[in-house]
Amino acid sequence: MPTDLVLANSAWTDATIKFGNSAGAIAGFLGILLVIFFAAGRAGGRFTRPLAIAVMLGPAVLLLGIGLVVPLVRTVYLSFYNDDSTRFLGGANFGWAFTTSHIQEVLLTTLLWLLIAPLAATGLGLLLALLVDRMRGQAIYKSLIFMPMAVSLVGASIIWKFVYEARDPSQPQVGLLSRVVIALGWEHPPNWILSQPLNTFLLMVVMVWVQTGFAMVVLSAAIKAIPDEITEAARLDGATGVRLFRSVTVPMIRTTIVVVLTTVMITTLKAFDIIRTMTGGNFGTQVLANEMYSQSFEQYNTGRGSALAVILFLAVLPLVAYNIIQLRKERTVR
Repeated sequence: MPTDLVLANSAWTDATIKFGNSAGAIAGFLGILLVIFFAAGRAGGRFTRPLAIAVMLGPAVLLLGIGLVVPLVRTVYLSFYNDDSTRFLGGANFGWAFTTSHIQEVLLTTLLWLLIAPLAATGLGLLLALLVDRMRGQAIYKSLIFMPMAVSLVGASIIWKFVYEARDPSQPQVGLLSRVVIALGWEHPPNWILSQPLNTFLLMVVMVWVQTGFAMVVLSAAIKAIPDEITEAARLDGATGVRLFRSVTVPMIRTTIVVVLTTVMITTLKAFDIIRTMTGGNFGTQVLANEMYSQSFEQYNTGRGSALAVILFLAVLPLVAYNIIQLRKERTVR
């Protein structure tokens, strides 16, 4: 039998076994759930309510523990060990993260992303919400603006990578940005992805492009929820245009703006796909999420990669907590 055919059969057998194991595990889990639900349905008396709560929450809590809590605890554990998890280092990995010049640059770039991209996406989304709501056929325009949200960040990165494609001016230009600036009279545009620190801001454009539709839709709904009586009363008092927007619209949707801003911040802080797809973290564009991946799976230093993961988790946690608090306040007001 030819070697290629043997390898193909072996690969097919391995794939079949893995598929069978996965299907068996899923079927077993569903079978256990069916047994539990059947037992809960036949239970009676004072155990009915506690059993119903346990049946409804139990599987979710179990899966949450397996998929989130256990990996979190293990990541924190590994962050105190060396590269192959054989020697305890204490807080040395965290000290390395905050004292190494390269990681300091990564943290600074991540902070730059955190400050610029969410503000730009939220501000642009608010502006578009105000403008589109005044136009006929607003549903069409909103769908077009929201459409990038349906594209994965990897897909969006590939699209914008073509936009930023740079070639010698003597050759036909593929990149849209280069074609535009050459048409405007710039004879020798730079290689956009290689130009520091311009490339970092160009990568932020991709995140803003994707997140602006989300911000627009949420803020547009919040603006429409403002009672007409309040707007009419403000207009009777002489508030129009910018004054109406500043004195009435913004205060009424402040909580929604904060929620949108913090949500985009969380997405931005975890930005990995854009960097990985467009530059691989090179040319001064490295951010914390991609550096965590590089340390763990390219340099095979589990300890440092886990330490960066813990830092990223601790950075996201306050934003999530603040988001939850704001949402609860909004529900209380309503």
